Amino acid sequence: MNNIVTVRNLKKSYAAKKAVDGISFVVRQGEIVGLLGPNGAGKSTTIHILATILTADQGEVTILGHSLPRDVKQVKQGIGIVPQDLAIYEEMTAWQNVRFFAGLYHLKGKQLENQVKEALELVGLYDRRDDKPKTFSGGMKRRLNIACAIAHQPQLIIMDEPTVGIDPQSRNHILESIRTLQKRGASVIYSTHYMEEVEAISDRIIIMNEGKIIAEGTKEELNQMVNDEITYSFSVRNGNELNGKQLNEIEGVAKVKLGESHVEVTCERAKDNLNEIIFSIIANGCKIESMSSREASLETTFLELTGRNLRD
Repeated sequence: MNNIVTVRNLKKSYAAKKAVDGISFVVRQGEIVGLLGPNGAGKSTTIHILATILTADQGEVTILGHSLPRDVKQVKQGIGIVPQDLAIYEEMTAWQNVRFFAGLYHLKGKQLENQVKEALELVGLYDRRDDKPKTFSGGMKRRLNIACAIAHQPQLIIMDEPTVGIDPQSRNHILESIRTLQKRGASVIYSTHYMEEVEAISDRIIIMNEGKIIAEGTKEELNQMVNDEITYSFSVRNGNELNGKQLNEIEGVAKVKLGESHVEVTCERAKDNLNEIIFSIIANGCKIESMSSREASLETTFLELTGRNLRD
């Protein structure tokens, strides 16, 4: 699979502060890469360099076979940028907005009209094409923002917090639109503060903190990196009869939480000790009414890697 983006040893500082500190990564053709990090992690600076808004202090950036900052014009022709701040004209109709931005890429005539129509259909706004954005909800404006960025059919789409402050219905529509763009062959870099969005659409996730990439991989790979435990939850009768010491002595058990009607046992994933745990609970005179298990989530993985919540 071809690399659409290649970044090597990228650095950017503001005065004495290192905003981006020697990061390297790739984005492959047709791939959605989620970019996660708390405030100040360096996500926005990285996005702005890739979008040709900023110039790096050091490092190599190749996008669609062109080098930055040397080939800025060629890179701009092949990318679409969905900024966090809305970039639409309130007094122009939705159609006029998309047509204006698509025209900046030298589209003309029937091709221009067809691609404007296709972009508005993709984001679900074709039936509102003659209305002005000042009459739109926040979610509709966000969707129009995306249509303006993708009407010229870019190979790489860079999205910086595209769903900030919108309703769940519009968020779901945007995520579906991104999946459709991927099916059509586009690659997407998706920066967000919403963990569930990254989990829903990303093929691969890059976690940044303090200007560095501290982890990279699929959701499953990231979880495996930092958490090799599994927690079993039991609904029980007569939980007060349980001997926590016996459960703790089972090989691989890391933590036990006891209650009259609920028991949680956390243990190493590699140890196949569920049968021993169940036997110990029953042997103490408890009746198990139900059982469930949970593994590491991306939220807990992020917290463990960065020591911070995503929205800190």
